[in-house]
Amino acid sequence: MEKDTHFILGVYDDEDVLLHAVEKVRGTGVKIHEVYSPYPVHGLEHVLGYKRSRLPIAAFLFGMLGTTLALTMQFYMMRFDWPMIIGGKDYAAFPDFIPVSFELTVLLASFGMVAVFMIVSNLKPWAQPRIFDLRSTDDKHVMAIDIANNSAVQVEEIKEILRSSGATEVNNKSFE
Repeated sequence: MEKDTHFILGVYDDEDVLLHAVEKVRGTGVKIHEVYSPYPVHGLEHVLGYKRSRLPIAAFLFGMLGTTLALTMQFYMMRFDWPMIIGGKDYAAFPDFIPVSFELTVLLASFGMVAVFMIVSNLKPWAQPRIFDLRSTDDKHVMAIDIANNSAVQVEEIKEILRSSGATEVNNKSFE
């Protein structure tokens, strides 16, 4: 996390006003750092220009790893470690392998998705979260604009754009 970062916050009461404000602010060339909302706002990620998540790809790869490990483990156990004959069949009894393979696939896919999400989102147990406005967890929507990323636009101009887009409050926030 960078030190000494300064933000301009636009506080909104209504999600529809927020959606139109994001369109208007992005249309003026101002780069939005993030939008915080107490609940999911339909269409917000599209208006912000977010790309589709690649988390399903990670889930598929971790699931395939789980399936491969489960089948390899069971073949090794049934052939070399502790060979058994189950139901008159030798070590390659696929119907018996299905439950364990399914469970390990689901286990590794879920743990892998959580790990990838935590790494990509930079969520560490020792990290200190940036809280822009406590009301964003209750009833307000907050648009944060990083001043350093918008050097082409003046601070007062950004504040005027936020006010004209329907913000009920425009505040400055600094993190040290």
